[in-house]
Parts: sequence; structure tokens; C-alpha cells
Amino acid sequence: MDPVKINLVGMPGIVCLWILTVLAFGVFGWRVSRLIKLIRQGRYEDRFDNPGRRLLHALKHVLLQPRIFNERAIGLPHFLIFWGFVIYATCFNWNLLRGLFPFIPIPYPEELRIVGLFLEVFSVLVLISLVVAAGRRMFFPPPHLHLSFDANVILVLIGLLMLSTLFGSGFRVVADGGHGSAWAPFGTLLSKAFGSVPPESARRLAIGMWWLHMALVLAFLVYLPYSKHLHLLASPFNVFFSQAATRPVGDLTVPGAKEDMSAGASRWQELTWKQLFGGFACAECGRCDRACPATASGHPLQPQQIIQKVKNHMVRYGLEGADGTVPKLVGEVIREDEIWACTTCMACMSRCAVWNEQIPLIVALRRHLVSQGQVEKNIQDMLGNLQRYGNSFGKSDRMRAKWTQGLPFKVKDARKEPVDIVWFTGDYAAFDPRMIEITQTTAKLFNLAGLDFGILYEAERNSGNDVRRVGEEGLFEMLRDKNLDAFSRVKWKNGTRIIVTTDPHSYNTLKNEYAFPDGGVVVRHYTELLDELIRGGKLNLNRRLSGKMTYHDPCYLGRYNGVYEPPRRVLAALGLELVEMPRSRDKSYCCGAGGGRIWMEDGPNIKERPAENRIREAISLNEVKTFVVACPKDIAMFRDAVKTTGAEGKIEVKDIAELVAEAMNVEDRKPV
Repeated sequence: MDPVKINLVGMPGIVCLWILTVLAFGVFGWRVSRLIKLIRQGRYEDRFDNPGRRLLHALKHVLLQPRIFNERAIGLPHFLIFWGFVIYATCFNWNLLRGLFPFIPIPYPEELRIVGLFLEVFSVLVLISLVVAAGRRMFFPPPHLHLSFDANVILVLIGLLMLSTLFGSGFRVVADGGHGSAWAPFGTLLSKAFGSVPPESARRLAIGMWWLHMALVLAFLVYLPYSKHLHLLASPFNVFFSQAATRPVGDLTVPGAKEDMSAGASRWQELTWKQLFGGFACAECGRCDRACPATASGHPLQPQQIIQKVKNHMVRYGLEGADGTVPKLVGEVIREDEIWACTTCMACMSRCAVWNEQIPLIVALRRHLVSQGQVEKNIQDMLGNLQRYGNSFGKSDRMRAKWTQGLPFKVKDARKEPVDIVWFTGDYAAFDPRMIEITQTTAKLFNLAGLDFGILYEAERNSGNDVRRVGEEGLFEMLRDKNLDAFSRVKWKNGTRIIVTTDPHSYNTLKNEYAFPDGGVVVRHYTELLDELIRGGKLNLNRRLSGKMTYHDPCYLGRYNGVYEPPRRVLAALGLELVEMPRSRDKSYCCGAGGGRIWMEDGPNIKERPAENRIREAISLNEVKTFVVACPKDIAMFRDAVKTTGAEGKIEVKDIAELVAEAMNVEDRKPV
């Protein structure tokens, strides 16, 4: 019997279906249109470029959902629940089309045996996944998982949809005389429990399951835009509009901006439409919070809550028109200490399954604080040093190349002598006393490899990476322009022009945020260069080192730029046994220095600094005595952490260049 050919509440079934459909889609459309108008009050940015690349990115990360497997215990169940939603939404629309337009010569999906089998099998898999998800929520909830009523509603709803499918199949088997079929294995199994039901009653019950299924989905359609589960609809679009589809993942520019964005955002309307849209895509799963080093250390920052606070504030005062004085977005809705706690390590963004962009949002709020002078004294001093001297140490620019004085050879001034490579040393490699010897060692390696390199001497300025992420966009632009001017005066030899840096922060900004006017410049991290020199036979290793060590992936080298293999190949060539930490590669744990945090004071409630946590993780590895880094700031952060954790004598922090120099007996070799 056709489900729409029966009478319901005194009306033909098809009329009831039309009424329910028009009402549900009408309410849904009205609410969604209001939300779209709300989001459009944000500032404009262009997220419509390169639609082909965006579509491929969305297809991969929406259909395959690789990021959902970052947490293995729940990854597969969530994947199955997602596909259960997609499959049943597809079958619902198929049923709806067939029911609303019965003259269309297509069968109902359940009438096709292969489709019926697929629905039954998937229903059982999804029910098992729901039990796992519900058990996790009730008995083993991970930190920062948002345990809301909405979440329970969706689990119950999906469960009812699966059960209505299975029960409908069981009743159809009974209505057909109780003869089972391999095409309906679970329906056949259930039919044995319904054996006492007369065939005609079973037929009506099967139709009832069909109507229950349709009514549940239409009710959910009405409920969806009022609940947190709007992310089911918003997240595919959020992935499509992700900046990672077309630009470097850490890019802070606002493409197509029609207003000056350097003053940041003090109201929700001053954020971009994409930043506002992210709140509706957020699944409130807590993955970003669980990955955040600031959250783990006891700072008040929770990246998920930043996004949720913006969304709730926007909806309450922009859509619902709540009475009373509108609280300030920065300072009241989101506290200053939350905003300043971020290390911009991108752990949150790399874990987010819906590709939200927490860091650009936080930086936009920081820009407002900077524009109002609401920054702590250490940051003010650092910004003042950069403004006056071009470095964060407050040293004369003529002191930048002082480290070269202890070398047995002269380092070229790239502005005066032709070179193949310009070494952009960065502030810490040039000024920090803890780094001088390592910087000199690196220079000796370059010299022994026969590299024709030079530096910019006093013309080099801080790259501006951390300045930009502190929120001082104007100062970043000034530093960038001065460095670009210095690079324009370099006397390059013929061939590829290479800029190398030992600082991953500088590497990221030079590579992704500097627009070299005449192109043709390749920016490389020194681990990439060392790897090439060793493999090419230009650095001859005199001896193989022995022992176990572990390697720390710097955030700005790894998550920001995907450089994981070169440093590992260098360590393997040295003969050392690499023992990976549990959190490595894209899951590497931040040292806590990024985003300007290296210059900021910690609050009173800090449980453990990120660098200390990381050192404890390394110590827990069996027989590992060496902690290898590839960033000047890491030397500062981790060597301090070794002292504060009482780990002296248990583990030693070494730069990768120091190990290469050991294998080459650099101190015993004459310079080229």
C-alpha cells in the first residue's frame, strides 16, 4: 500500500504530507534567511576565489572527514553517524519526492532490494555507533566536550530514524507472509518477534513507520536552525570557505577587505562574515580546547568558547534583540586575559573537523586592544624596541652582526658582495646570549659546505611574525617594508635566489606574508638546507653519533608549513635513533613562545607552562637523553624548562646544528 494513499486525520495522506512539508520548509527557510542577514552584517572578505580548489577541498574533508579520526576512540563512530545522517537525508528526500509527486514513475527507496539491504546494514552500524557515542558522553566524557541537551536530542532522533527503518522492514516481512529474505536480514530477524501480528495490521504498522520517519525528519528540519546542530548544515560551507583551500593556513590577511582591518574588532559587526559564520559551524566537540596548550596550562583561554561567545552574543543582541545595555564584546563578553593567552600555535585549527579559524579571530580582537593601548608593559616595551631599533631586544641595529666577530672567516655583507644565499638570522639567533654559539656553529656548517652566503647586517629587521600576531598590524607592515627594501639591495648572483633562516617564525612570514616584488625568491628553513647538503655530499659527516634522542616539531615549521621530514632525515643521517614523542608532527605540543607569549607574564593560576609539560613528556621516553630542537626560541624556552622542572642531568636540549657539527668535528676543521 502506498503510504500517501491512506487517510490521516480525515485528509488524504498526500495532502497531509504537503502541509507538513510546506510548514517545515517554511519555518526552516525563514530562520535560515534571518541568520544569513545577521552574518552579512559582518565585514566583507572574499572567500569565493578558486571555486574548483575550494570544491575539491570540501569534498575531501566533508565526505572523507580525515580530521574526525584525530581522536581514534570516537572517530569511526562519528564517521558512521555522519554518513548515517547523509544517507537517511538522501533517502528522506527520495521518499519526499515520491510522496509529493506520486505520478513520477520511481519506486520508494525501500522497494529496491539493494537499497533496502544497504539501509538495514547501515542502520545497525549507526545504532552501534550511537551506543558508543552515548556511553562516551555519559561515562567517559573527554575534557571540554559540550554536554548539551541538543546533543542528546540529536542522538535520540538519529536512533529513532534507524529504528523506524528496521521496524518498518520487519513489519513489511510480516505483511508479506513472514517469508524472510537475504535482502532484509535484520527485518527478517525482527519479524520473528512480530509473528503474532496479523498481516494487515503489519502492513499498517509498516506504513506508520514510514510516516514516523518522515515526521521526525521534518520536525528536525524545523529544530535544526534553532539548535547547535545547525553545524550539520553550516559545516560543509565552512569547509568550502576555509582559507586553507586556497592560501597558507596561517595567513592573517583579509582578502577583498573593503575597510581598514588594522584597528581590529571591538563589536561583533566589525568581525568578518566568515568569522561570524564559524560560530554556526562549530560542533562544540572540544577538540580545539583539548589541543590548546594555553587551556592545558591553566590560562582562561578556551578556543571553542571564543567562537561560541561571539555567536551567542551576536544572536542575542543582533537577532533576538535582547533588552538592556549591550555588553562590550572585548572586555565583558570575552576577557582580555583570554585573548592574550593564545600562543598562535595553530593546534586548535589543525584539530578542528569543521575547519574553523580561531587564530584570525583572536588576532582581530588583539588588534583592537593594541589600538586602544590595552597591552601589558612587557609588550609595550617590546613594541617600542621594534619601533626604535628594529629588534625586540632593544639593541642597536649595528649590534645585530656582532655574533660574526668570533668566526674564523668573514661573513659577507649581501648588500655589497654578490651571494647565492642570504641568511636572515632573526632576533634570537643574533642577540640572545644562549644562541650565539649555535648561530656561529651554523655559520661554520654553511662555510664548510661551500655555500656562498651573506647577511644583511644592520639592515635586517625583525620579520614581524610575532608582532603581527600580537595585533600590531601597522608595525608589522613597517618591518616588512624595511626588510623588503633591504632584500631589494642584495647583490644576487645568477640563478635561484635563496633566503635561509634558522627561525621558523621568520620562515613562515618570509615565505607566506612577504610579497617579493620581482619574484624568484625561495625561502628555506636551515633544516631543509642541511638535509639537502648532507644528501648531496656537501657536508661530509666524519663520524656517526649514537644514542636515543627525541625531536620537537616547531609549530611554525610543522603545522604552519608542513616541514616534518627534512629534520628527521638529518638526524637519521647522523646515526641517532629517533624516539617520537606521543605528540609529534602535526600534533606537536607548543613550547609556549608564539604569538608574543615569550614576552608576556604568566597569570597566577598557571598549573604548568607548556615548555615544562613538553620536557616531562620527553623525559618519560625510555633512555632518551637528548631533546633536539630547530628553533632559537625553543632553545630559550626548553633550556629554562629543564631548570624549572629539575630535569638537569636527565635530558639535554640541543639544536640540530650542534649535532651536525659534532658529526663533522667542526671545531677541528679549517674554514673554507
